[in-house]
Amino acid sequence: MILSCEETNREIDPANPVDVGLAKISESSLIVLGTIQDGGSPHIGCKKECCRTLFEQPDSNRKVVSLGLIHQGKTYLFEATPDISTQVKMLQSLAGSTIEFPNGIFITHAHIGHYSGLMYLGKEAAGANEIPVYVMPRMKQFLESNGPWNALVNNKNISLRGLTNGEGVSLAPQLKVTPLQVPHRDEFSETVGFVIECEAKKILFIPDIDKWEKWELSIIDMISEVDHAFIDATFFYGEEIQTRDISEIPHPFIIESMAMFDSLSASEKNKIHFIHFNHTNPVLDPGSAAYKEVVNKGYHIASTNDVIKLQ
Repeated sequence: MILSCEETNREIDPANPVDVGLAKISESSLIVLGTIQDGGSPHIGCKKECCRTLFEQPDSNRKVVSLGLIHQGKTYLFEATPDISTQVKMLQSLAGSTIEFPNGIFITHAHIGHYSGLMYLGKEAAGANEIPVYVMPRMKQFLESNGPWNALVNNKNISLRGLTNGEGVSLAPQLKVTPLQVPHRDEFSETVGFVIECEAKKILFIPDIDKWEKWELSIIDMISEVDHAFIDATFFYGEEIQTRDISEIPHPFIIESMAMFDSLSASEKNKIHFIHFNHTNPVLDPGSAAYKEVVNKGYHIASTNDVIKLQ
């Protein structure tokens, strides 16, 4: 069941979530806190139509990709983005919590949209106290060995918790998170996705991967094992990027993923939520032919403020 934050008491059309409110969520739930690629939207230096209006009239829902989880009164954040301030506030407000910070933060990798929000936990901003941050070995070493991130560790603003590929971490009764390493541009750290097991539901979250065929695991098999799959949809197709060599920033195009998933049943396609959209991606416009094609084929375009109940 996919809801919007102000409609948590009734089922709605998942293709048309309404605007967010701040009604308290008492059940275990997953919240989409952002859907945009690392550079945001509007994107710095962009002169294209996709950004021109947004510089003058920003869209408050254009936040960098992040998921939030509410479970048994506690909150967990997946990715520490440049939009962490408003994302954490929204997560805590929805949980009805008086504690400003999440009970744990999970990081997929060391690209700017996925970890740079950690800087706001330092003394220049929150001055947080030992927020648990769950990371893989190379990511842990990167944060411990490079400033300004090691200041967060040395000042005990964050407490790094090591993860191991394929091994789940139990956070609470009926809540486990398992990292799965995926191929990506790993300049500073490895890259992982996460399987989130909460109550009786399983969620797959892979915001970044080079190409599905490069992965040692089968994305189709993984989709069959989960209830919802939030997966990399950075680009709709290669033609949308004209200023950079697309081979240097490989991702599975949405059209490639849909071709791979074409033989799946309607119920399997319904599990798939495309996320992590580059500012050029036409699916960001609900009126576009690309958006309508994806939805008409039975998939979801993840939207900031979507809520999925996990009970």
